[in-house]
Amino acid sequence: MTDAFAFPDGFLWGAATAAHQIEGSPLADGAGPSIWTRFAHTPGLTHNGDTGDVACDHYRRWKDDVRLMRELGLTAYRFSVSWSRVLPEGTGRVNPAGLDFYSRLVDALLEAGIEPLLTLYHWDLPAALDDRGGWLNRDCAGWFAEYATVMAKALDGRVRKWVTLNEPWVITDGGYLHGALAPGHRNKYEAPIASHNLMRAHGAAVQAYRAVGRHEIGLVVNIEPKYPASDAPEDQAATRRAHAYMNEQYLHPALLGHYPPELREIFDDAWPDWPAADFALIRQPLDFLGINYYTRNVTRADGSWPLKAGAVKQPSATYTETGWEVFPQGLTDTLLWVRRTYGDIPLYVTENGAAFFDPPVAEGGRVRDPLRIDYLRRHLRAVHEAIRAGCDIRGYMVWSLLDNLEWSLGYSKRFGIVHVNYATQQRTVKDSGRWYANVVRSHGRALGEPLPY
Repeated sequence: MTDAFAFPDGFLWGAATAAHQIEGSPLADGAGPSIWTRFAHTPGLTHNGDTGDVACDHYRRWKDDVRLMRELGLTAYRFSVSWSRVLPEGTGRVNPAGLDFYSRLVDALLEAGIEPLLTLYHWDLPAALDDRGGWLNRDCAGWFAEYATVMAKALDGRVRKWVTLNEPWVITDGGYLHGALAPGHRNKYEAPIASHNLMRAHGAAVQAYRAVGRHEIGLVVNIEPKYPASDAPEDQAATRRAHAYMNEQYLHPALLGHYPPELREIFDDAWPDWPAADFALIRQPLDFLGINYYTRNVTRADGSWPLKAGAVKQPSATYTETGWEVFPQGLTDTLLWVRRTYGDIPLYVTENGAAFFDPPVAEGGRVRDPLRIDYLRRHLRAVHEAIRAGCDIRGYMVWSLLDNLEWSLGYSKRFGIVHVNYATQQRTVKDSGRWYANVVRSHGRALGEPLPY
């Protein structure tokens, strides 16, 4: 073992999950329904009709899951709070049982020596607020600020790293433009409004946190670097549109105070003129930025709506079960692009992982997943390369700790470093989990060792 891949002192090694994907018991102990409770219970909207009613049963098995994290040696755990578990109507009345669940979870993490990274919103808007327009209602900024205040007053100090939104692009593109995710809308006029209001809510939540909290707060975005399929001007232009739509639409207003100009070209008459005061709200000082990275996109001009751009499959490349190309260089490129564009803001890789076919649990409790090990190893090396190039990267969270509900894909895709038998809820650490634990123990040095197969 060499020091060639040693990571900086204080680097956080963790795993990530989301409330609706693992908790189950979505209506237990006074919780209110979320848009995902509704969406999943609508016939035909999820694979096999799968719902989050049980998921990984983490709501009841959280103590065992914290022990599992401790056994893996994790030093950080990124999780999200179910807004409607804490505020069943989205605003107003606080549900003490829901708040207490997260309080007990945080205490257990701290006792295990694991730093909690708390995400306020990971896609599960209270259904009561969706009835009032959801992210299309400008009042959502105030709703979200109220919720952020409740959580900060309860947990700040024990939680020192807070995230407002997870992946606003996915919320809007999947939920308001293409209808693949909750709340299931398909409307090009709604999508820009939802995006803008999400960013206003982000800014309002940062302000609310600053009023009562004393630690760090940031934003998490998913970045998919775009590479042109050719030097043709139309492919170059398509790549620029795709990059602005996915990678700049949320970072530009949050960190620079304006939108990229390509968005008006993309949405045409659906793109409004926004009040200047909105950008003063959106552009709040951030303590860090979280980057979720899974794959890249090789872009070619075509007639598809709304970007007039499509992805080109790469011959001889490895693709995951979700159809995403394995391309570690894209993670290095992404981290360097963020630094080059937005300055030296501290970064965390808040999600990175892959769904591959996993064989059944073998005798002796082993799950062999060599493709996932190779994926993680190459991407962690890519993170190390970005650090060597000057990026201030302070932690890495593998997606995900557990196999879980992959939203509208149901239980058909497994990302976990821990296998979950959904019939029995038995957890089995996969080979990738054991390998990752060794990387954590060695503070990255094990990345220089040969692969264990």
